[in-house]
Amino acid sequence: MSRRDEPLLDIEPWSVRESAFDLDHIAHRESIFALSNGHIGLRGNLDEGEPYAIPGTYLNSFYEQRPLPYAEAGYGYPEQGQTIVDVTNGKIIRLFVDDEAFDVRYGTLHSHRRALDMSEGVLTRDVDWSSPAGPRVRISSTRLVSFAHRAVAAIEYIVEALDQPVRITLQSGLVANEDQPVRSGDPRVAAALERPLVAVDGETDAVRALLIHRTRVSGLVMAAGMDHDVEAPGRVDCDTDRHDDWARTTIVTELVAGQRLRLVKYLGYAWSSTRSTPALRDQVSAALTGARYGGWTGLRASQRDYLDEFWDAADVEVDGDPALQQAIRFGLFHVLQAGARAERRAIAAKGLTGPGYDGHAFWDTEGFVLPLLTYTRPEAAADALRWRAATLDLACERAATLGLPGAAFPWRTIRGEECSGYWPAGTAGFHVNADIADAVERYRLVTGDDALERDGGLRILVETARLWQGLGHHDRDGAWHVFGVTGPDEYSAVADDNVFTNLMAARNLRTAAEGCLRHPQVASELGVSDEESAAWLAAAAAVHIPYDERLGVHPQADRFTTQDEWDFEGSVGRYPLLLHEPYVQLYRKQVIKQADLMLALHWCGDAFTDDEKARNVDYYERRTVRDSSLSACTQAVVCAEVGHTDLAADYAHEAALIDLRDLHQNTRDGLHMASLAGAWSTVVAGFGGLRDFGGVLSFAPQLPPGIERLSFRIRWHGMRLQVETRPDGVTYTLRDGPGAELAFRHDGTDVVVSAADGPLVLPLVVRRPQLSRPTQPAGRAPRPR
Repeated sequence: MSRRDEPLLDIEPWSVRESAFDLDHIAHRESIFALSNGHIGLRGNLDEGEPYAIPGTYLNSFYEQRPLPYAEAGYGYPEQGQTIVDVTNGKIIRLFVDDEAFDVRYGTLHSHRRALDMSEGVLTRDVDWSSPAGPRVRISSTRLVSFAHRAVAAIEYIVEALDQPVRITLQSGLVANEDQPVRSGDPRVAAALERPLVAVDGETDAVRALLIHRTRVSGLVMAAGMDHDVEAPGRVDCDTDRHDDWARTTIVTELVAGQRLRLVKYLGYAWSSTRSTPALRDQVSAALTGARYGGWTGLRASQRDYLDEFWDAADVEVDGDPALQQAIRFGLFHVLQAGARAERRAIAAKGLTGPGYDGHAFWDTEGFVLPLLTYTRPEAAADALRWRAATLDLACERAATLGLPGAAFPWRTIRGEECSGYWPAGTAGFHVNADIADAVERYRLVTGDDALERDGGLRILVETARLWQGLGHHDRDGAWHVFGVTGPDEYSAVADDNVFTNLMAARNLRTAAEGCLRHPQVASELGVSDEESAAWLAAAAAVHIPYDERLGVHPQADRFTTQDEWDFEGSVGRYPLLLHEPYVQLYRKQVIKQADLMLALHWCGDAFTDDEKARNVDYYERRTVRDSSLSACTQAVVCAEVGHTDLAADYAHEAALIDLRDLHQNTRDGLHMASLAGAWSTVVAGFGGLRDFGGVLSFAPQLPPGIERLSFRIRWHGMRLQVETRPDGVTYTLRDGPGAELAFRHDGTDVVVSAADGPLVLPLVVRRPQLSRPTQPAGRAPRPR
């Protein structure tokens, strides 16, 4: 996509604004302007419902099952897939001016503006429109999905007559089983479902309505309800009716020029696999009553209070690069929306912004999203890990099916069962288990709270360690190997001794053994013996890490550096390669879909010397094509660490702007949560140098070219720390009570900052790269800022 074709939006520090309606980019805007709280997700569809690209209202983990077809069956292949369902849509408010329906495609659209306000947590819309018959009106709407009230969303909708008397009719609706667009053949997008909801019950009362549906196969039951406050200067008639798949409250009034009709629509949602229909009905009814009790003003105030607290401990400030500033906050906001009130349900790769990847969660959650949440909103990270713990029995069943001990967590899932029908990139991606274990341990190290470890976390560590003990083996010389796995790079499948996987497996084994020492009673209940724990430590100590002495780099996996080179010149214009090349070609050549060995340099950086990092970056930059949105953020972090700060800044822009500028041309199907979270890591881990190896908090700040100042905020053991980098030094500020004190490392030196003594100012150490800036495959260099 050329810059000219990009769906450009106004660049502002705290909002994302569309200054004119653009039908060509409507699908993109629906994802960008999506609102969620981790439980309810509303795509940014227009209030009146049409035109639309993908209608989308989602409830976290509410899915339908579908068969996974295979040309040839195989033992252990998953038989059922899971796909997120577009549930009952409560966003719809249709407007009629006299007898003309408001539609942006007809009449005269004098102006149309929308803005996502990331400090207030609302989507606003202002429209000036004349109907084909002539009357002119102004429409203003504000939409929110409440962080404070998990089951509630609301819309304020105001219509003002501008030039003549008009009769205004609003139809506020609940609509189930909306028509879905035809999906593409791209395997990254969701499978279509036709009318997945079956009507169960419903009710209406004055200006309130409620619909209850269940899915046809998975048997999940959901309830959606709406209620209204109506204000108008004169007579108002209201009527509510319903059918199996819709309910509608109709409001009619007359306005003269300058008068307004104000509607506040309250929405309530709930679902369950076990609770009764009356229980769900009553839950939604209570949510609506509670929302009306606090009113629109109360919902707005609680939304702002929640976000004030979040930004106080999570904000990132970038002086000198307005586009990156906006994009980093956009990423933080959407990652918060994905996980804030998920509450022991999955955080999907697209959050609740679209149907991409069928609504599945991957290792992206623990690998990219949870580090951000652990450092900024740790309770949300804990909930996500408790969801994994709740699926552990299913993971143990999957391991048993594969003939392995312990637990094999799914590559992609909604409820916990494996939903990947492609074995090499799915089942063989065993590193997901170590990634989950690593997230459990990071939570403990960052928060200082071991309650999660006692409450299911240690069992995750133990069962994943048992998996590695079953997957790995000692050779005749005592070295420990893991064969037949797929690392993060899905263009190199079913390989031996993948460096990232081996290092993460070894860490998993050590962490499990150490956790058992901390909680001997829980370890005993899990059947862990001293011999088993000792075997884990022995395997970790003997892990084999391949190294190519001739090239002076680590092969991504055993023999990778001896494979044939890919023809990058011949691939220009054919990316992503998985849509143009057979896997039999990709798997046997040196072409890398996404950061793999370089991810090891970041996550397991304490296993490499500075010289090794520099040479590895130089080697793998030339072979990585970034056909995955997970890559640019990692490349930014490791390039910054080895001194290529200008290249790192280019990658940071790519990671941060992937959706705002639709760089992969698939934002229509939902936002890339891992890349948005990774954009945070480009600043905090890349330019801030944040690491937490062994539970030691450390920083190595630097400024990329063109940036005048960087500041970020994190939480550590309940304390709030701000790190501010300027050309003349680095300032650490502990933003807590006078007794607070924090020890950490600044560029390898142990230091202490205390609230009582005030900010700690230290010198900025400028790192020079050992090697010249590396090149990338033809046509795959990040675009300069």
